[in-house]
Amino acid sequence: MSRPLDWEREGRIWPHRAASSFVEANSLRWHIQRIRPGDAPAPKLLLLHGTGASVHSWHGLMPKLAERFDVLVPDLPGHAFTKGRPRGGLTLGGITGALSALLEVEGFTPDMIVGHSAGAAIAIAWVLSHSSQIPLVGLNPAIMPFRGPAAQVFPAMAKLLLVNPFAPRIFARMAKVPGEAARFLRRSTGSRTDPASEACYAALFGNHRHARGALEMMANWDLEDLKRKLPEVASPVLLVHSRQDKAIPLSSVEQAVTLLPRAELELLGGLGHLAHEEDPTRVAQSILGFAQRQGVLEAAVTQEAL
Repeated sequence: MSRPLDWEREGRIWPHRAASSFVEANSLRWHIQRIRPGDAPAPKLLLLHGTGASVHSWHGLMPKLAERFDVLVPDLPGHAFTKGRPRGGLTLGGITGALSALLEVEGFTPDMIVGHSAGAAIAIAWVLSHSSQIPLVGLNPAIMPFRGPAAQVFPAMAKLLLVNPFAPRIFARMAKVPGEAARFLRRSTGSRTDPASEACYAALFGNHRHARGALEMMANWDLEDLKRKLPEVASPVLLVHSRQDKAIPLSSVEQAVTLLPRAELELLGGLGHLAHEEDPTRVAQSILGFAQRQGVLEAAVTQEAL
């Protein structure tokens, strides 16, 4: 599909469609979703998806967190229904700066951020740029550089695919094969997600503009620089790693814990890289428990509340 994703066409299948809106900020037209727990004030929670995903990745988790939080979820630049290009491109700095502009326009100052995979790197970059100490949760976080030959091979491969104008189209064409999106997810993440997510991923992977955005983000990610800055992170951080994650090795998360001054590690058995899609109740318990320990939430969260 050479045309951009269209909200009135592909977007009709997106979960929580009624919570969606479009916001102009920093020369981008952002697609966001926001869910609040009624009229009473609540702590503000920002959710950041990973490379190649969209707001749909949080659809099972959002309602559980929105019982206690005012939840904001954007499609990242280069992804899904957010249109435009941030100043600085799809680099970590460029995306972080664009995100800051969005939050300013929305009047949304987060009390806590949860990032999945590359979204965790954006969360860390954001608190560093704002000298913030708000709590962070990284779900299967992609915040450490690849080790060994992969350190050169993967970014170089992404750059090669990016400069080849046919590569995103070829990937998108392959993704249109019935069931291929779900098979690709299982092979690359170790996760089996639900039919609603699979349908959204099929639409995303089948669109070459979205594929190009994901490739450009991969090609321009400077995790070496982020690694050097991890000891400067003043925030309390919970890193959650799934034992069946095929994308992020446990060793990289364990190393990140040693570099972050106030980090703790939680392991989830039986789940893959998309743990928050596979078992949103279990992941919600981890997030809400951490928020309670950090004083972001006051009242105890019971199993019945989930």
